[in-house]
Amino acid sequence: MQPAQRKPLPRSWALERTVWLNTGAPMPLLGLGTFRLQGEEAVRLSLDAALENGYRLVDTAAVYRNEAAIGRALGELLPRHGLARGDVFLTSKLSPKDHGGELAEKACLRSLEELGCDYLDLYLIHWPGTQGRPQQDPGNRERRQQSWRALEKLHEAGKLRAIGVSNYTIRHLEELLADCRVPPAVLQVEFHPEVAQSELLAFCHQKGIHLQAYSSLGAGQLVGRAEVVNIATQQGRSPAQVLLRWALRQGVSVIPKSASASRVAENSQLWTWDLSQTDVEELSAMDCGKRHCWDPSAVA
Repeated sequence: MQPAQRKPLPRSWALERTVWLNTGAPMPLLGLGTFRLQGEEAVRLSLDAALENGYRLVDTAAVYRNEAAIGRALGELLPRHGLARGDVFLTSKLSPKDHGGELAEKACLRSLEELGCDYLDLYLIHWPGTQGRPQQDPGNRERRQQSWRALEKLHEAGKLRAIGVSNYTIRHLEELLADCRVPPAVLQVEFHPEVAQSELLAFCHQKGIHLQAYSSLGAGQLVGRAEVVNIATQQGRSPAQVLLRWALRQGVSVIPKSASASRVAENSQLWTWDLSQTDVEELSAMDCGKRHCWDPSAVA
């Protein structure tokens, strides 16, 4: 396979804040997560603060039930900030209830309609299993293969600029890579010092898959850890900023969520300072495999 040609950056993006995917397309390293961001006003205020503070990626999912609100907010806010659709990298995800070829295709097109878009920059399979089926159901593998075929079809039609997966293990990735026309561009997983997933990160680097972190703060539990607080104090930064910078230092992009405009602004201040190698190692030593979200390892 020939390496993908790099596409030019949108006019409002900064080179040092960008990663190039295996499709050749650029993707911002910082994005706004929207999990549990509900209500028109909350969505609009969070997105407004994000765009004001240089965020150029918005991450949502069908199961978040806020795609329509995000679409309406972007329609209002992009012109206000002097931006166009092409200036924002938009990600959504396939609900676990919609696994299967026809179901997956219809679900993706429904997300496009909800968001008011002709295309998505990235679309992910949200979970390797099927909602309502046992994790060990052997049919999970066939259904997610069918879903991937549907994503490939929409990718080839230009509806999805890049496709990827979320919550996949190395086993799930190996299975996908052995039987796909289009390799995944992104893997989104829980990633923070308590679940550093170094083996998974190395595998993704080897295969040309970009790793993106969710729950970078460990569902809020890590901002009070003494190791994090001590480094934050030494750096004159917040614990959240330290945790986000730890991921960026490893080439992992981040999508912190907040309904607070001041927190959204604070989380964007990641580019004019850095952690020392000692800081990174001290944080990485916290790794104990503790998940604060979902564990996909038992999904057949």
